[in-house]
Amino acid sequence: MLYLTEEDVRAFLPMPEAIGAMRSAFEALAQGKAINQPRRRLILDTGSALHSMAGSYGRYFGTKFYSTNPRYGAHFYFVLYGADTGEPLAWMEANHLGQIRTGAASGYATDLLANPEAGTLGVIGSGFQARTQVDAIRAVRPIKTVRVWSRSEEKRRKFAEECGAQAVSTAEEAVRGADIVVTATNAPEPVLENAWIAPGTMINAMGANAAKRRELPADLVGRAALVAVDSMEQAKLEAGDLILAGSWINVVELKDVKRHFDPDQVTIFKSLGIGVEDVAAGAFVYERALATPERFADRNRARR
Repeated sequence: MLYLTEEDVRAFLPMPEAIGAMRSAFEALAQGKAINQPRRRLILDTGSALHSMAGSYGRYFGTKFYSTNPRYGAHFYFVLYGADTGEPLAWMEANHLGQIRTGAASGYATDLLANPEAGTLGVIGSGFQARTQVDAIRAVRPIKTVRVWSRSEEKRRKFAEECGAQAVSTAEEAVRGADIVVTATNAPEPVLENAWIAPGTMINAMGANAAKRRELPADLVGRAALVAVDSMEQAKLEAGDLILAGSWINVVELKDVKRHFDPDQVTIFKSLGIGVEDVAAGAFVYERALATPERFADRNRARR
């Protein structure tokens, strides 16, 4: 079994290729050639929790599992298996695997739904996940201006410096007039208002994955012509933005979305992160690693 570090994952999973892997994964889901299992959580009275999410894709299947504790943080790992034999192929450190594939899923959704000429991106949130959201959207649209706001002035200024963005003083300033909006926060309540969002805007909401947390207000969710989710089954368990809005008539799975842009309509991708995304990304990393054996001269080698 090959052991892959965070550094290996970053080296072998550049964003354009990660977006391509997400496209292939959702196409496989649409064709019935991939399987996704919704996230499962084991929650302890200490505040610690174990999360697991599995899927199959092509010649591979696997599980990402991670532990969290509100005081001590999170620890992510992914195990990849061969579908034909069940043989374990790779064990990966998976913090960046999740970060990159989450950004890539938004990049794929953006490529389907956003204005092809989109030049302005508004971002609410300046944490770990927000960075790859910006990278992915820049990979699929000719973004010229990125505006970012978060509660911490210090963090948003640092984010702006590192990502070539403009730090602004309010959430409204970040998103008003933007062609594409990203929300990447831990907020339990909406971080923007319906009135700030112009017709033709595409929104990537990826910060909340609990039934009682949301980043988007109900009137904005209801206004959207289309709300894409990576998994309907998982969304009904943990997409607080949609559960609290109380309507599912405009919600479809991303695998069923065709390329679409209407300058008079708002569209949303509610990203939760699903297991088959991890398998597609992990399989890509594994295959790139096999093609670079010199990198692993001093480590356990992959079993063919």
